[in-house]
Amino acid sequence: MSGSSFGSLFRISTFGESHGIGLGVVIDGCPPGISLNEQIVQRELDRRRPGHHGKEFNAAVTARKEADECQILSGVFEGKTTGTPIAIVIYNTSQHSKDYNALKDTFRPGHADYTYTQKYGLRDHRGGGRSSGRETAARVAAGAVAKAFLGERLASPTVTAFTLRAAGISCRTIDLSVIERNQLRAADLEAANQMAERIDQLRRQGDSAGGIVQCRVGGIPAGIGEPVFGKLDAELAKAMLSIGAVKGVEFGAGFDCVDMTGSTMNDDMYVARTEDGSARAAFATNNAGGILGGISNGNEIQFNVAVKPVPSIFVEQKTICTTPEGSYQDTTLTIHGRHDVCLCPRIVPVVEAMTWLTLADMYLQAKR
Repeated sequence: MSGSSFGSLFRISTFGESHGIGLGVVIDGCPPGISLNEQIVQRELDRRRPGHHGKEFNAAVTARKEADECQILSGVFEGKTTGTPIAIVIYNTSQHSKDYNALKDTFRPGHADYTYTQKYGLRDHRGGGRSSGRETAARVAAGAVAKAFLGERLASPTVTAFTLRAAGISCRTIDLSVIERNQLRAADLEAANQMAERIDQLRRQGDSAGGIVQCRVGGIPAGIGEPVFGKLDAELAKAMLSIGAVKGVEFGAGFDCVDMTGSTMNDDMYVARTEDGSARAAFATNNAGGILGGISNGNEIQFNVAVKPVPSIFVEQKTICTTPEGSYQDTTLTIHGRHDVCLCPRIVPVVEAMTWLTLADMYLQAKR
């Protein structure tokens, strides 16, 4: 299946399906000598799986409980990467495939059922197969490796994503210290409570919600990114849009720039002094989102991703199904099973993982 690989020099290929035996990733291009073990990867996987905040009810996430325990099969010896391909596998343990029996011949609105059938002539109807959001577990595992790599190459790189808006409610303040202290992974505790209440209302109505996830990247030096077709923002945008539920990306001022003037959009520059007294370039604002001409400028990289509402909803929908004669007919569909109501809190670690993977690849390109 083409389209299952990402990156150029730091390259990953994911495999597996939502209701198959398992899923995983092969990472090629990670340099040798990087400290890595299963605990490092598991920490990131634990943030993606549902139930991360313990037994407290979370209306936003699916009731499916997967341990998501990873196993490193190759590429690591005595706690260090060897420079050879790293293979990581995660076995599925909580599939309820029978929940999808009614979907064998019926296309779910908002899902990739119809398009996969058109492309391949068949599809795995159990949870969507490769199109399922469960595929992102493999990305998060790979992102942990990229994070470990860059952590040993750069002074203090940081990638922090959080829910900025969900179910029509936005954060009014930004406090990064509270992200892991609420179920929505929002940067505003009061807004998080309001988001949770609204999402619970939608859950009881059988509906779902979307939102915006913001990502902030620090500690990336100026000069990362390639000109013209290898722009850092273009590669980050590609990474974000490869996440199934993401429908839009904006950097810095984003779409607000259309109503700005050049004098307000441009980030004024000035000379700042480091601790040792040497001069460095600095920016008064960050409308560019930390990237100019597709190359990092040393400022904080900042972007937003638009996350669509979960397509698996529990209200009746109009759709089509295939007939024994190979044609189509109109029908209705009510979905059953275990599904998220709002994907934002679980997409946060996925956004971070794809950011780490992009940065690792672009860093290696810059050092060629």
